[in-house]
Amino acid sequence: MNNLLRLLIVSSLFFFYKIDAQYVVKKDTLSGTELSISMDDRINSALEKIEGNCNRISDAPVKTPQKILVPTRELTNAEVCRKNPKIMGFKIQVITVKSNEEARKIATEFRNNFRSLKVETDASLRPNYKILAGSYFSKQSAGDDLRNVKRIYPSATVIPYAVFCVEAK
Repeated sequence: MNNLLRLLIVSSLFFFYKIDAQYVVKKDTLSGTELSISMDDRINSALEKIEGNCNRISDAPVKTPQKILVPTRELTNAEVCRKNPKIMGFKIQVITVKSNEEARKIATEFRNNFRSLKVETDASLRPNYKILAGSYFSKQSAGDDLRNVKRIYPSATVIPYAVFCVEAK
């Protein structure tokens, strides 16, 4: 009985394997390339009947998409910030030191001297640490703060650095 069931299953698989829809070749209406679609003949005739009822006017004007005028002016800082929250801007590099303890000490001292500037420590050059201050859109906008910082830290310079747009001046 078990063998008879197996034989029935295997034979039905071969039977259904041979059943296939008719192979219909259609032409793409947009670009004219051949598009091969497997479908039943009844489905093909139903689709052709529906397509035949479409109103196709060959002399109808082709709608061109409306052109969008892009202003040639430079984007404002608010428009730049809306697109990218983090941009390439500038920071004041106050000093580079050799140890983390020294970096923390100088950062604390800097915060006491310049309360309006945000200070951060960059450890990407280990074992060296950079003390960075402020966030600016351009070197010119960092100029006033750089002059004030140079009075206490003469080695301070403006460097390109990734800044958060909302913090930049």
